[in-house]
Amino acid sequence: GGPRPLPGQEVSVKVLGALEDGGLVERDPRLIFVPGHGDVVQPGEVSFFLAAFPYAYGRPGSREPDVPPEAPLLFEVTLLEVRDGPDPQPLPPAVRLRLGSQRRERGNFHFARGDFAAALRSYRLSLRALDGPITAPPGPEEEEELREQRVKCLNNCAAAELKLGRAEEALVACEAALRISPDNGRALLRRGQLLAEQGRDAEAALVLRRALELDPANKVIHTELSRLAKRQSPPSST
Repeated sequence: GGPRPLPGQEVSVKVLGALEDGGLVERDPRLIFVPGHGDVVQPGEVSFFLAAFPYAYGRPGSREPDVPPEAPLLFEVTLLEVRDGPDPQPLPPAVRLRLGSQRRERGNFHFARGDFAAALRSYRLSLRALDGPITAPPGPEEEEELREQRVKCLNNCAAAELKLGRAEEALVACEAALRISPDNGRALLRRGQLLAEQGRDAEAALVLRRALELDPANKVIHTELSRLAKRQSPPSST
C-alpha cells in the first residue's frame, strides 16, 4: 500500500530465500540495489514470491549455497528504504569502487550461468559506476584500483560480446582496455586473435609478439603465432 520505487532509485531490502522444501539458502539483512539494473535477483513487488530457476540460480544450481539444479526459490522480500539511485550523484571513490565491483561480480554470475546478454548489461553498469562523478579526487591506491576494475570490466565485456557472436564489438572493448593498460596480457591476446580472424595478419602478429614478450611461457600465444606463420608461409613447390 505504500509508495513503490521509481526507475533509477536505489532500494534496501531484507531478503530470505528458501527451497520449496523449506531449506534456507539465502539470508541478507540489508541488500542494496537499483531495480532493473540486474544487480540482484529482481523482485516484482514487495511480497512472498516463487522464483522459477531461470530467475534464481539457473539450470546448474549452485554448490555454495547448496541449490539443486533447476530449483525454484521462495523469497520473502521486505522493503526497508527507497532513495535516489547512486549513479548520477557525485560519490566518494570508495563507493564507486564498491558499486563497480558489485556489478562486475553480478555479471560474472550471469556469465557462469550462460546468460551472456545479462552479463554484458551488468559489466556496462559496472563501467558506468566506475566512471561516474566523484566527490573528491581519488588517492593513488584508489586511482589504481579504479583503473584495474575498468580493465577487468572491459575484458569481461569482450568475452561476453564474443559469446554473443559480436566480434567487432569485442575488438572495440579490447582496444578500450588497452588504452587504459597497454600491456594487459589478456586484452593483447584477445585483440591479436580477433585481428587474425579478420585477416589482419600483420597487425595480429605485432600484437601477439608483444603479448609473448610479457608472457613468454604462454602456450596459447605460441599457438596463435604458429598458426599465423603457417598462413603467411608460401606453399612449398614440388
